Amino acid sequence: MSNRRRFFQAAASIWPSLGLAAGRKSTGIYASLGIRPVLNFQGPVTTIGASKMLPEIQGAMAEAARDFAVLEEVKDAVGARLAKLCGTEGALVTSGTCGAISLGTYACLTGEDTAKVRRLPDLTGMKSEVIIQKPHRNGYDHAVRSAGVQIVEVDSRDSFVNALNPRTAMVYYLGGTRGDWQWETPVPLAECVTLCRKAGVPVLVDAANLLPSWDNIPRVASTGVDLIAFSGGKHIRGPQSSGILAGRADLLRAAWLNSSPHSDSLGRSMKVNKEEMIGLLLAVERYAKLDFAAMDRECERQCAFVMESLSRLGLNVEKARFERGRRVHRAIATWDEAKRGLTTADVEKKLREGEPRIAVLAGPGGRGLEITLMMNDPGDERILVRRMREIFA
Repeated sequence: MSNRRRFFQAAASIWPSLGLAAGRKSTGIYASLGIRPVLNFQGPVTTIGASKMLPEIQGAMAEAARDFAVLEEVKDAVGARLAKLCGTEGALVTSGTCGAISLGTYACLTGEDTAKVRRLPDLTGMKSEVIIQKPHRNGYDHAVRSAGVQIVEVDSRDSFVNALNPRTAMVYYLGGTRGDWQWETPVPLAECVTLCRKAGVPVLVDAANLLPSWDNIPRVASTGVDLIAFSGGKHIRGPQSSGILAGRADLLRAAWLNSSPHSDSLGRSMKVNKEEMIGLLLAVERYAKLDFAAMDRECERQCAFVMESLSRLGLNVEKARFERGRRVHRAIATWDEAKRGLTTADVEKKLREGEPRIAVLAGPGGRGLEITLMMNDPGDERILVRRMREIFA
């Protein structure tokens, strides 16, 4: 058997149900709309669809759509199975990670008091503060602020302890932060949980950046945090608009009261249908069984191929540092723009407008390219190198 055949058979065992049609011209619904699909080297980012949902998940959702079902019964059954996988008391399918963070915040504010649920975001007579450590501030904490709370930003252990008071409704903790300046956290998670437990304040962990691998979710749950929020539509490859809020049973009941289909709740707009619940459950059950070490080896192989090939084109190539909570393989390619007569914007545009269309990110400081090898079909990396060779030749 040839090495090439062995490679593709091994790749198929890592990415089941995927074809090797990377770069294929669209002849379906996208073509009818005048849209060309994109080959993704940005990673699981929402702006280009985050991930490709697996065919078996699409089929299960189509089957679930053919019948009516009592939404709360579906929620309870799906939540019980998800909670077992997460290692938590309960779980709820939400509208993405942001939806999970919002509903988790609302739950900490209202509990199961339906009068308070109806009153949000009016916090009169309710707790009204959420503590966030300065390195954990990010654009997504708008999901916390949507409840009308005041963010109390702290930058040391002393300021954290002093900020805990009877008005504190919750602590938001960002897991898997990225960037050198965020690697050190004033109050680590274990200590944060201990301090908050003494104060009677729940801790919500934003775990969106902790996948892969699945083991990180039950590992976070084992620390005793009260709530965990993460996406179901990125590396898990479930419905793109789905997420999971997992944690304490009482807070999950409160989150449900604050969400759709309850028409008098602030979270009514964060609707999740029965098909998405079913699709995400099956995606998570599949994801939890994956061989993440094999997936990592394949991503590492693709990254090494890209780095070696771009180096041969005379580009300066280095490996990006891994994030704190997970291994994501990224190559950073730079070049002498004046000598080459090509700016970063020029190359990005040529990749985006060529055939096939390829999406990459600008490198650190807007210079060069950041190429993420994550969830790519085997062979995608060769198409990227071919296009880069055409551009730089």
